[in-house]
Parts: sequence; structure tokens; C-alpha cells
Amino acid sequence: MCGIFGYVNYLVEKNRGEILSTLLEGLKRLEYRGYDSSGLAIDGDKPNEVFIEKAVGKVKELEKLVNSQNLDTSKVFESHSAIAHTRWATHGAPSPLNAHPHRSDPTHEFVIVHNGIVTNFRELKALLMSKGFVFETETDTECIAKLCKYVYELNKHRNLDFSQLAKLVLVELQGAYGLLIKSVHYPGEVIATRKGSPLLIGVKTDKKLKMDFVDVEFPDITVEAVSTTDTLPNPSLLQVANNGLLNPLMGSDLRHSQSRAFMSEDGVPMPAEFFIASDASSVVEHTKKVLFLEDDDIAHIYDGELHIHRVRRQDGQSTTRSIQTLEMELNEIMKGNYDHFMQKEIFEQPESVINTMRGRIDFDTKTVTLGGLSAYIQTIRRSRRIIMVACGTSYHSCLATRTIIEELTEIPIVVELASDFLDRRSPVFRDDTCVFVSQSGETADSMLALQYCNERGALTVGIVNTVGSSISRQTHCGVHINAGPEIGVASTKAYTSQYIALVMMALALSDDSISKTARRHEIIDGLAKISSQIKTVLQLDDKIKQMVTSELVSQKSLLLLGRGYQFATALEGALKIKEISYMHSEGVLAGELKHGVLALVDEDLPIIVLATKDSLFPKVVSSVEQVIARKGNPILICNEGEHPVSRPADKSLRTLEVPATVDCLQGVLNVIPLQLMSYWLAVLNGHNVDYPRNLAKSVTVE
Repeated sequence: MCGIFGYVNYLVEKNRGEILSTLLEGLKRLEYRGYDSSGLAIDGDKPNEVFIEKAVGKVKELEKLVNSQNLDTSKVFESHSAIAHTRWATHGAPSPLNAHPHRSDPTHEFVIVHNGIVTNFRELKALLMSKGFVFETETDTECIAKLCKYVYELNKHRNLDFSQLAKLVLVELQGAYGLLIKSVHYPGEVIATRKGSPLLIGVKTDKKLKMDFVDVEFPDITVEAVSTTDTLPNPSLLQVANNGLLNPLMGSDLRHSQSRAFMSEDGVPMPAEFFIASDASSVVEHTKKVLFLEDDDIAHIYDGELHIHRVRRQDGQSTTRSIQTLEMELNEIMKGNYDHFMQKEIFEQPESVINTMRGRIDFDTKTVTLGGLSAYIQTIRRSRRIIMVACGTSYHSCLATRTIIEELTEIPIVVELASDFLDRRSPVFRDDTCVFVSQSGETADSMLALQYCNERGALTVGIVNTVGSSISRQTHCGVHINAGPEIGVASTKAYTSQYIALVMMALALSDDSISKTARRHEIIDGLAKISSQIKTVLQLDDKIKQMVTSELVSQKSLLLLGRGYQFATALEGALKIKEISYMHSEGVLAGELKHGVLALVDEDLPIIVLATKDSLFPKVVSSVEQVIARKGNPILICNEGEHPVSRPADKSLRTLEVPATVDCLQGVLNVIPLQLMSYWLAVLNGHNVDYPRNLAKSVTVE
């Protein structure tokens, strides 16, 4: 949810028009995350002047507002900092006032953008109001901006640099945040920090950096917050040791370190541009060199350098942050010839599943190698149980593969919804393996569950799509699914790639079992054909569009029946339909049909039955016959030439035929007609396919 984008240039001349264009394009790349308003802050024409523009609605509304302000777009800045944001309302309804950036005072001394929630904002707000601060908005974020000004005023005589000021502010905050801070007191500088909300920094320079990492700078003291329910001490908000952080720093000693990565050979400052974002998709068009911040990192960007600070040192903590090279290409985040990102991503699945398997499966020798798990394979095999934790579509991929993982590994599998898992405080033991599945790698509930399992000493495994994400960094080992960027809110190619990755994990864990060899070879042969079979299924697109147009588009509700491996497919199909088309849909275990669901069946209710052939096929046939006996008129997703039942001559059976594959892989093929069905239901009803109402791509708040 929400999106952050910031831009800093140093000794790189940019006019205001170019800066505004960079900010607006950066926000547009983040639109898929879900938002209801947007805004930006840039430098004005005079010293200590900041322009803030905010608008409700899409980024194009902000763009119109900016264009209407008659700003001098030709003014050139050699050094400049700017921040921008797309907001998803949590505190306060969508409005220009509640939109970000937020300011500390009418003169904009401190301006911030923020993802996340400040859980102690009421206490902070009460304190600041008692000090004479007047609040303009209903948001929790505004208290951070005003707290910055309060701390600055208290410590003005100490000549704090921006990172020191940030430490004093952040130690008082509770909750989750991704945060950018800009101030007239520190022109051309930006503070970027995160805790539970993703943030990365793209680096662009003409010269090659001397190091491919940035040192982490630790304080020599321990910094502790004080209770905001009491009056904070004066002159400092912190209780610190003598000769500590708040000692006066005068003159040139104010900045006492130089980043080794940005140190030039001749001592001349290096021209540089920095792009700060909550997602790599808004950075990749500018640079592929990125640094992913970790929780509690404080990035200070100034004078063409990037410094990483921490409030306190912890045992075993890394002392560097690597500057990585993005593999993402710009064309991967463009729609190309497709009408919507979701449509593009559905049709990318023949390639995305190959990318998931590339370099990992040798189809000639029938071996599977997952480098990210290799050091931990033996530990996982000795586990008491495997707990799979996920949310939404990722949860369905766990359900879809649970049976085959149990069959091949003979380890008990528990599949948990992350929020429920946390609510129950479910017991976790040191000999458990906990697998966390997430497209973004930043899902808030999954992250909290991961921390819970790490604290209890379990081995943790991440199955994620986003390189450098929090889950990929905080798990002991894992597998990147390599599906490529997924922009549409409704997950499609990430689901099938997660499915394939989890099957590959089961194959890798069982390759020491002679008794499972024949089964493993059967599955690997199925994986070899899966891409071409997906292409065959995608040829049903026109038939599905016609079926939706003639029979489903005007309906209000829909049932999907599945059993065994196909129960997860029914759940995933129902989720796609409800989140994109807003039609009520329900995935039902076919074995539960007689336990209440049959009461809904009549000749008007659309029912889709997943009736492909496997060991449970006869039981699914029985369910179909029960539906028909009650005047139901089901749509069957079945294998070519394998219709489960016949109908009287006056009533033709409606079918969507898909190729047959190994039972544990059939769900990869069966889900695609349901993805296409949800897509056409949304399009034909005039809904925004890529940005469904009330939903966001990455759920980073609880």
C-alpha cells in the first residue's frame, strides 16, 4: 500500500521541469500498489522556500494541478532534493489536506512522506499540542513532521546534522514506517529510513563507484527513548551518556566521515543522482544500481554521498549494505500491446514458469537443484513438520502443493493464514521448518509471523518474487520464484510460479528417496511440458470471453467446486473473480456439497466445476450429477475428451477443455481459465482491472 518516491541530485544540473517529470513518472510506476491521493514537495525560487502540491485521485490529477500552478520550470538546480507520495488512507479520509507530504508548520521547515502507521501518534500529538503545535490534518503522519521541528528547536544550539536529528526523532516512534524527510535547514539533503515498510535507494553516477557496498555507521552510545506520556526532557529528547551523540559539533567537524563508495580519486566531489522508492519498478528506468535498506537503517543523502546510520549496534549485525544490480528491465513494467497489466501477466505465464525452472531442473538427468536451499536441505528433511505461512493468493499456492510435498517428503505439512497464525500464537518448535510464501516479500502479517518463528528458533524459508525484499533477507534460506515484476493487483503469474517453485522444493527434498524416484520422474516430465500446455490453455481466451458475455456478466453470484488438488484452484479462482469483477464468488470443497451448499443450487446459479481426471475424479463426477439432478447447469473445466457426465440431447454440456498433466500440476493449467474469466468479467462490467477498489498490491500494514 502507498508509494514513496524521492529524488536528489548533486552537481548534476536539472531544471524544475525535469525534476517534476521525474517525480510524477516515479509515482506513476507505483500506481499499482493502490492509493487514493498523491502529492509532492520541491524547492521554491527563494532560499528556504518549499512548494507542496497535493491532490485526491490518480497521479494525473496531481499532474494537472502542478501544470496549473505556473511554476518556473526552467529554473536550474545544481543540487536539489524532492519527495513524493501516493497515499492509501489509514487515518483520515482521502482529501488534499490529509494527502502527503505533511509539513511541520506553515513555512514548511520539515516536510515528510510516510508509509505505515505510527501506533503512538496519539501520545505524541498530545505532547506536541501541549507545546503549542497546531495540527491541520487527521493523520498519524503529521506528528512526525512536527516532532522533527520540536526536536530541532530544542537542539538548535548543538548544530546537529540531519542524521543525528533523525535518530532523536525515530527513537520516539512506535509502529511501522517507510519515511523520507526533507528540511529547509538541510538544503539538498534527504533522510530515508524504514521499519517494516520497504525502501530502496537507486544510485546513478558517471564514474564507477569505488566500492559495491556502503558502510554502516554506528554510534558510540546507547540511545533510549523516553515515555511520551511524560514531559520530555529539555534540552534533549533522549537520555544519552556524556560525550555522546548530542555533544556540540561545530564548523567543518559537523560531517566527520566520508562514504568509501563515493570517495573520488582526486578528492573532487562526485556528481550523483539518488532515487529513493518503495519499489524497484520506479527506479529501473533511471539506474540498475540499488541499495535495499534494512529495518532501522537511517540513510542520509548529501553532497553526492550516501551514508547509512543506526541508532544502536546489535550483535551479529552486518556492517555494510551492498549495492546490487537489478535484473529487471523497463519493458517488463510496461503494458506493451496489451490493454491491461493483468492481461499481459496472464499471457506471460508460458515464459514465467520457464523462468522459475531455468537453471534449476535438468530434464535430461531428471534432477532438481535449488541453490538457495542447498545448505539447509538436510535440516529441512529432519524437521518435525513444515509450517507454510502465507496470505491470499500465496496461501492458495501452499494449499495447492501441500499434498505433493507431504507425499514426497513424508513430513507433516501445516498450512496457515499468517494473520490467524499470529492471532492464535500457534506453538513453534526448534525442529520445525517454517516456509513463508509472498509475491512482494513485504506482506505485513507474514513478516510478523516470520519474526515470531525466528524468535522461537525455527528454520525459516522464504519463497518470494522480489529480490532484496524483507522476507528474502530475514529468512535463513529460500527460493526466488523469478516470475518477473507483477504490476496488476490480482496475482496471476506469481501464483503459477509459486506453485512450480513449491513443487520443485518437494522434488529437491525427496531426491534421496529411491521409493519416490518413479513419481519424481513423472512430475519432472510434466514440468517439461507445462509451458507449452499453458499456451494451449490460453487459446481458450475467445471462448471464455464469449461465455462470460452470454452467460455470466449479468450474474450476481457464482460457485466454484473442486476436490483434492483442485480445491485450492477453486479458492484461487473465486478470489480472482471477487477481487477484480466484484462479483460474489465462493470456492467450495466438492466433498462438502451435501453439507449445506446444495441448498443454493438452482437453474439460475452459475456453478463452475473443476473436473479434470485424477484419483478423485469419480467423486467429482458424483458431485456434478448431484448438481444436475437439482436443475443446476454447471460449466465444467475438464480434460480433452474426458467429459465427466453426459446431458440429455436438448441440453448441451458447457465445457472448457484443458490438456491433461500430472495430477499435482493440473492446478497450474486449471487456474488459467479462471484468471481469464475474472479478467473478462471485470472488463465487460467496466471495472478497473489493474487497480480494483479498496485493494493494494503489497499489504504492508496490519
